[in-house]
Amino acid sequence: MFSKLFYAIILTILPISELRIGLPVAISYALENNIPIVLIFLLIVMINILLIPIIFLFLDYLHHHLMKISIYNRVFGIFLKHFQKRIDQFEKNHNALGFIALTLFVAIPLPGTGAWSGTLLSWLFGLKRKESIIAISLGVLIAGILILFGTLGFIKIFE
Repeated sequence: MFSKLFYAIILTILPISELRIGLPVAISYALENNIPIVLIFLLIVMINILLIPIIFLFLDYLHHHLMKISIYNRVFGIFLKHFQKRIDQFEKNHNALGFIALTLFVAIPLPGTGAWSGTLLSWLFGLKRKESIIAISLGVLIAGILILFGTLGFIKIFE
């Protein structure tokens, strides 16, 4: 019913999978349908980058209201507890490296280090918004390029 591209976009929007899962699915779709990979790459990366201001808006305005709901409060608390080690490591690195630390954190193509996490870190530490958006966007682009080459290399191996 839905195309693989639709699933790739949904995976790109979700906090855990982001473009780390969405991009390989989209590349597979592009290869199956003779669509230029660069177009699909740009689409998925732009969707992930466009999430950044939306996440900031959510954290700035809706989060405080949702914290009054016990289940949201519990889930967010569990998420922060699980995320605490990364927060501590980032704080150490950010004090030394600043902008580069946030970019590198997001650029690491592992689950839990993408635009969602980078935006949350920036919000928790009260970092400058414009610099954070640029750093996170750059990190998303770097991660996208790494995943693109990794996916194409993986496909090439099995051809």
